[in-house]
Amino acid sequence: MNYYENELAALKRAGRYRERRIFEDDIIDLASNDYLGLAEKRELFDAAVSRVGRERVHAPKASMLVNGYHPIHRDFERALCEANRFEAGIVMGSGFNANIAMIEALVRRGDELFLDEKYHASGILASRLVEGKVTLFAHNDVRDLERALAASQAKRRIVAAEGIYSMDGDLMAPEIFAAADRYDALLIVDEAHSSGVVGSRLLGVFDLYGITPRPNHLKMGTLGKAYGSFGAYVLASGHIVDYFVNRAKPVIYATAPSLFDTALAHEALAYILTHAQMLRREIASRRTIIRETLGIEADGLIAAVPVGDNRTVMRIQSALLGEKMLVGAIRQPTVERAIIRLIGRLGVGEDVLRRGCQIIAHTLQ
Repeated sequence: MNYYENELAALKRAGRYRERRIFEDDIIDLASNDYLGLAEKRELFDAAVSRVGRERVHAPKASMLVNGYHPIHRDFERALCEANRFEAGIVMGSGFNANIAMIEALVRRGDELFLDEKYHASGILASRLVEGKVTLFAHNDVRDLERALAASQAKRRIVAAEGIYSMDGDLMAPEIFAAADRYDALLIVDEAHSSGVVGSRLLGVFDLYGITPRPNHLKMGTLGKAYGSFGAYVLASGHIVDYFVNRAKPVIYATAPSLFDTALAHEALAYILTHAQMLRREIASRRTIIRETLGIEADGLIAAVPVGDNRTVMRIQSALLGEKMLVGAIRQPTVERAIIRLIGRLGVGEDVLRRGCQIIAHTLQ
């Protein structure tokens, strides 16, 4: 029995059918979120192997609350706190899980969650699990957020925004920090696409805007993007991290994060902090290429090229695959209208990036 035959057929007719693919090793990657090319740096891999190899076990074996919490986790959390100037932190299995954990645990009965309308799908899903009220505010619209905060009678107010938005690639408005502080609201900043990409030390929007973390601030970052590994972390005040340990279901009921992935991310953090000046120059150069060839002012390394038609984005993606280049062809429901999502990642040479941008520009003429 093909239980979902009609639904799959409808997706194919609309040009929204998706499938997993394994690409050849010679494909040039202009699609992934490996912004700094660290997933290809063998020295980081070798250092992480050596670190885990010194331990008696190479896997966590249980949840953090049984005996899965390991010195590798603790050491990385401490390094993240020191670098980002937060009081406490906790590593988690993925950014998706971290958003579920934060939102589901923090928003209790009598509270109100204020969610940017373009917040990641994990946050939208989590918002359907909460006992409190959920209010969407217009994307990056501080006035709309302030109106909603002023009208709220909630016991606690929680605001959630992204440092750089994953599809549009635009930066979080810095005034959102001030609005949250003014109304004594907890502020969740999802730095999945900004950590490792912006700021003087490439630590994200807190770094970029010179924000000193306050007790109402929470920062989530992923390890599977600029850090070239897998997993996530949440940084916050000590009592909020203690609360997560006691209330967040993805912490309580999930196996602790991989020791190897955590060690690899720790090596990546050290590399980023040591090479920040060089990496910033390379990021700036790629943003210039994107601006000159596509006319897009990228706030980070995401170039969202508006196309609108699902079949056209698939045609552009196919044309680039013919040139051994892979870009994202993003369709509904991920975005309202189809886009080509090109990543100016540092793992690709500047000449190759420029050629890819030129092919896209020519195809859209």
